[in-house]
Amino acid sequence: MPIPEEVTGDEIDKDVRQELQSLPKTLAEDVARNLVMVARLLDEDPEAAYGYSRVALRLASRVAAVREAAGFAAYANQKYSEALAEFRAARRMTGSVELWPVMADCERGLGRPEKALDMAGAPEVHKLDKAGQVEMRLVAAGARRDMGQLDAAIVTLQSPELASNSVQPWTARLRYAYADALLAAGREREAREWFAKAVESDRDGSTDASDRLAELDGVEFMDALAEDEGETEPGSDVESPSAEDGDKD
Repeated sequence: MPIPEEVTGDEIDKDVRQELQSLPKTLAEDVARNLVMVARLLDEDPEAAYGYSRVALRLASRVAAVREAAGFAAYANQKYSEALAEFRAARRMTGSVELWPVMADCERGLGRPEKALDMAGAPEVHKLDKAGQVEMRLVAAGARRDMGQLDAAIVTLQSPELASNSVQPWTARLRYAYADALLAAGREREAREWFAKAVESDRDGSTDASDRLAELDGVEFMDALAEDEGETEPGSDVESPSAEDGDKD
């Protein structure tokens, strides 16, 4: 797959670069450049990111960072079985529990919420950092909802992290999940309150909390451009496509 010339591979995290030092120099550079492309495209073009991850995997399947990147690329494309296999491989190589929450979410994606809940109660969770523990709580709540246990999902999300006024990287997503669960349970007034709190903490736009809040408040957004076009009368000064334009098909 083509890689822009300006992508050198030096853009990757220093820990990943250190992992790649076990490879021959030219090979390490090729793998690094593909990993950069995975990271760049994962959100905006997950299918392309997946393609680059497969190239990196073919070149260096024994590198944990490569297996992890392949896992996230598969996960972004809802290839949960493949993602889980890659995450398990990366975990075997490193011994780290960091991927435990996303592995549990893969179990949800495979239609096994009970397995995700088992993982939420496993000893590995206690080894996670605070961000990982919050992520595990979100996965567990999602598993409860998968099973139709709305009240249990709400209780699962109730935690010191949810009640805290301190804004952390996970705060917006936690508040959003709680608001969404409340709304699903028919507790609209409380849901509105928590969507508003999610908006306050969502500094990077990681959720659509503002849209959900507006929807609850009955606010409708109009497309001003479409409205203007709709008001254009036949025979007005809007320029018609030329014959030359029409021949470009």
